[in-house]
Amino acid sequence: MRQFTDSEALSGIVHEALGAEARVVGVDRLRGGSKKGVYRVHTSGSRAASVIVYSWAEAENFWPAAEVIDPAHPFAPASGLAPFLAAQRRLDGLGVRVPGVLLTDDSRRRYPAVVEDVAGGTLEAVLETDPTRASHALSELAAMLDVMHQQHSQRYGRVDVLERGDMASGDSCEQLVLERAIEDLAEAAERDPSIGSAAAPLHDRLEELATRVAPRTQHGLIHGELGPDHVLVDASGHPVLIDIEGLMFFDVEWEHVFLQLRFGHQYPALSRPGLDPARLDLYMLAMRLSLVAGPLRLLDGDFPHRTVMQEIAEHNAKEALALLVS
Repeated sequence: MRQFTDSEALSGIVHEALGAEARVVGVDRLRGGSKKGVYRVHTSGSRAASVIVYSWAEAENFWPAAEVIDPAHPFAPASGLAPFLAAQRRLDGLGVRVPGVLLTDDSRRRYPAVVEDVAGGTLEAVLETDPTRASHALSELAAMLDVMHQQHSQRYGRVDVLERGDMASGDSCEQLVLERAIEDLAEAAERDPSIGSAAAPLHDRLEELATRVAPRTQHGLIHGELGPDHVLVDASGHPVLIDIEGLMFFDVEWEHVFLQLRFGHQYPALSRPGLDPARLDLYMLAMRLSLVAGPLRLLDGDFPHRTVMQEIAEHNAKEALALLVS
């Protein structure tokens, strides 16, 4: 039985962030997180407010234990206070809106962070309920992404890794993507019969697409998993990026493939000229395979929202197979 962060622990850190007069009157564990717990804590008192508390306690992580992976690898699980703070500092310094940090405490067992509660809901919800407001937020989001993607580095890797002076694994972004895609293909083939029956041609297609990619020496700053559910819209209608722990320098095409999948018919507002078609082709197939293997791996554990994960895996299996004939 999982033991999530309890109200007593949350009350303690919220008191530190807002002052002893802040009395916790309600706690909601927000839906969606698979690596960390996200709690909205409501308080009363002279500074009555709500705040968000992030908890990276082991019990909050629904991903099954995996093989040990080099923590400097760009695709290593990005979770914890250190990558969060490194990403928050970097984005805030660029003028990219992220939740403000009210308090952190790395001496606690759960390594929590108290951050601003951005009122206004996710961009995903606003796209459905208020198209005009969403259109303005999308335009601002596109400008924010331009700022990020125009930050260049000859080295690639997560920002917290690079700030430590460590070297990321691998020879190139495209080689890392190919290697991960081959691993995802093998895993997906064991779990999904449709992928299993097409494993050989999918492998050949990955190798073929990789040979078309020319070397590159500069990389942009990317979120890495930016869907409309990872963008909040504040009370003034401005977009705010969340789930930023995976911020890294990498090929911007990796970001754009994910944007295309998650934003769908809204993607043209975020699209930009000058992207490498060869990288886009390789990364699209790799991303599809990742979105088969990953959700099915998550379902090995006790992640509660199982139907959604199963649907994601089934949809992306069909899309991966469709790329064999494109």
